[in-house]
Amino acid sequence: MKPIAIFRHAAAEGPGYLAEFLDRQQIPWQLIAIDAGDAVPSSAEAYSGLVFMGGPMSVNDDLPWIAPALALIREAVARDIPVLGHCLGGQLISKALGGTVSRNPVKEIGWGEVTVADNDSARAWFGAIQDFQAFHWHGETFSLPQGATLLLSSAHCANQAWAIGKHLALQCHVEMNAAMIVSWCEIGADELASDSQAVQSAAEMRRQTADELPRLRDIAARLYAKWIAGLPA
Repeated sequence: MKPIAIFRHAAAEGPGYLAEFLDRQQIPWQLIAIDAGDAVPSSAEAYSGLVFMGGPMSVNDDLPWIAPALALIREAVARDIPVLGHCLGGQLISKALGGTVSRNPVKEIGWGEVTVADNDSARAWFGAIQDFQAFHWHGETFSLPQGATLLLSSAHCANQAWAIGKHLALQCHVEMNAAMIVSWCEIGADELASDSQAVQSAAEMRRQTADELPRLRDIAARLYAKWIAGLPA
């Protein structure tokens, strides 16, 4: 099997649990560290799937790697190569396919409930799950590109996930592990100094992690299992 390309845009925002999952399934993957100067590949042909992780930048920023990444996503979709995005990654996929990315009404940071949409596509991805506590860290949001079906919503962000066939874009973070949560709280301490009900304190995030992370991993495993089922043999 050709490897999955995993794009990292910030050193602290790696593949997390996704790497554990792929290793357990013995699926090869290659990290493309944009933050360390790796170039966006000129073609998706060498990969069985593309995964885009998060990052503190905006997809609307004038950064040299964004236009090639958008072009690569469009090529992958045209070739029927599955794409998967987490937060910034979901925004990249949305923009590449004709959606827009704009400021969310509020920053959404920490553990927060997401509700699964009542449609066949959502049931295909989430089964009988109706809601769960996802992890959030974003100030922008995506619109749904043409042909996309909404999968998840939250009280503070209407569009939390969508799918087009085998392609999945997430605004929330399902890839988290405990070390990543601790690291993000340290790196993003300034963002947590808010009285917004959509922003949790670092202490509250860490307190909830013990209860919420095991179920989030189970849900992530379900999503990743369905996504890899779409990979070419």
